[in-house]
Amino acid sequence: MQPDLLLSAIARHISLTAEEQQQLIAVLSFKKVKKKQFLYQEGDITKQAVFVIAGCLRSYSIDKNGFEHILQFAPPGWWISDMRSMITQEPGTLYIDAVDDSEIILIQKNDLDKLYAAIPKLERFFRILAENSLATYQHRLIDNLSLSALERYGNFCKRYPSLIENLPQKQVAAYIGVTPEFLSKMLNKVPAKK
Repeated sequence: MQPDLLLSAIARHISLTAEEQQQLIAVLSFKKVKKKQFLYQEGDITKQAVFVIAGCLRSYSIDKNGFEHILQFAPPGWWISDMRSMITQEPGTLYIDAVDDSEIILIQKNDLDKLYAAIPKLERFFRILAENSLATYQHRLIDNLSLSALERYGNFCKRYPSLIENLPQKQVAAYIGVTPEFLSKMLNKVPAKK
């Protein structure tokens, strides 16, 4: 597997020299993940940052009634992790699994910390990602509090246009915060686009 997609994603924010790229590549590990295979489960301590090369992953929690609440989908070119667990090195609260057969890049937390010291601009890159992630989660929280389910569905379609046709309706419903039955009824009432 090649790290080209990762290097391209990084290049959108910072410029790495050929030597710095090689330092980064040296600590990467590649993994294939089968559909429905877990990377992490609630209670695990997150030890790696995960970058998706192919397929799709998702992060979610399960409430006391057994309902899933999806926080994020990660198609190719996206990062995914239980950030609180990775930062604190305490047991996590999220499940992360593969929606489809996927290929991922893993960077161990301790290797990432060493890279920050060796290549300070990588710390800047991950700060930019963290800031963008925080802004996205704030926006999503406000949407969940103030928008209708149909408007949240529309935002989902804009955010994940490549996934909308491929995801099970149950997972889309879990992301926008409704039951699959409600989503189905809602979409049946919406006039088809011509």
